[in-house]
Amino acid sequence: MSMHIVFVEPEIPPNTGNIARTCAATGSSLHLVKPLGFSIDDKSLKRAGLDYWPYVDVHVHESLDDFMKEYGDRRMFLATTKGGNIYTDVEYRDGDMILFGKETAGLPRDFIEAHKENAIRIPMSADTRLRSLNLANSANIILFEALRQQGFPELK
Repeated sequence: MSMHIVFVEPEIPPNTGNIARTCAATGSSLHLVKPLGFSIDDKSLKRAGLDYWPYVDVHVHESLDDFMKEYGDRRMFLATTKGGNIYTDVEYRDGDMILFGKETAGLPRDFIEAHKENAIRIPMSADTRLRSLNLANSANIILFEALRQQGFPELK
């Protein structure tokens, strides 16, 4: 098993490339939910992931509905600025899925509402001019907390 990072409708290639590199380095799986704002063959996506792409366990899903049909019975957490729980208050387990929405809009509001008990957030300034942290950075912050809680399994 491993942790699963899920990017729902990502728009910026370097964010996906950066988290792909992290997934390769940590043995985590990466799920990309269409529509994507770029081609999987995009040069900037490949550049951000460097030569790590052959080592990434990547899964591409046609839609959020398709993803949920396949994985809806799994334990998952929704990373959103609207989350009621702070990401460090969750007890992560091997195989958990952590979902992140697209850079410009996050996860769909109705989806968050339907799963609000599993909505988590990273604390940040109350300054209303600041919407959120960078997508790849947010995924790294939460992924490494989950791995830390599990004692960094299989990592040196």
